[in-house]
Amino acid sequence: MRALLVANPAATTTTAKVRDVLVRALSSDLKVDVAETTHRGHARELGEQATADGIDVVVTLGGDGTVNETVDGLLAGGPGTHVPALAVVPGGSTNVFSRALGRSRDPVEATAEILDSLRAGRTRRVSLGTASAQVAVGTDIAWGTGWTPPRWFVFSAGLGFDADVIRRVEEQRARGRRSTGGLYVRAGTRAFLTGPDRRRPAMTVHVPGEPPREDLFLCLVSNVNPWTYLGHRAIAPSPEAGFDNGLAVFGLGRLGAVRMISHLRTTMSDRPEVRGRAVHRRHDLAELTVTASRPQGWQLDGDHLGPATALRVRSVPSALEVVV
Repeated sequence: MRALLVANPAATTTTAKVRDVLVRALSSDLKVDVAETTHRGHARELGEQATADGIDVVVTLGGDGTVNETVDGLLAGGPGTHVPALAVVPGGSTNVFSRALGRSRDPVEATAEILDSLRAGRTRRVSLGTASAQVAVGTDIAWGTGWTPPRWFVFSAGLGFDADVIRRVEEQRARGRRSTGGLYVRAGTRAFLTGPDRRRPAMTVHVPGEPPREDLFLCLVSNVNPWTYLGHRAIAPSPEAGFDNGLAVFGLGRLGAVRMISHLRTTMSDRPEVRGRAVHRRHDLAELTVTASRPQGWQLDGDHLGPATALRVRSVPSALEVVV
């Protein structure tokens, strides 16, 4: 069986020593080629080439961003039996997709689990999503005049507050700060207290066949549960989400700090059923569109992708075969 290991040397918990240990372990059962990413978008190029080359399984070693890019490349020509299976070894700070698949948080243990699964033929097809954003096409063109090509995501897409938090974290990481739960908490607190969006919500959710839901400052679309983690604590705004369902959307309208803290605590509880007048929750959706009256940040799988005035999201059932 031919395998490609896509390793991101810049990922939070990835080291050359860990990579070498994994390569030796994988080589016991697989014919392994190794490729280290060198620039943004490189994992996508490697994933697309792996599909073209007829590779049997692609193993990623990195964070959720590495997984996202690799999947976007694997599925560049669309789903099908010609697409390699995906196996994920956690190497980032959060590793949402890997944990959603039930992988160990330790990369060496996760590799052993993957080898056991490959020997036993344990794979499954999971539903993913695609997202396209409406952005400016040039400096002379007004906002909202062009759509980006659809891009795959493996666990979440968002417009508004969550993308703003990710942008703030990425700015801190560019200054040398380590990605930690505390860094996200501080960025989220500042975005909520100082940002204009919760006081002047700009977004509207449009679900086909339903009335639009207006005045939202956060709109998070996910296809896994939990949506993310704060260290060991799961954050589950959409507990109905899952790889076998359509998309789940969680939106928040105008609310104060006390209510926001209460909702956050609920999403981290054993019964994460957030409710209230400012809460908008829907699940098992085939598609939806989010529009904004002014530019908002958008994100896919924790990667900030710039400002946009709309986000078009679709569910793709049984999109990818993964090793479980």
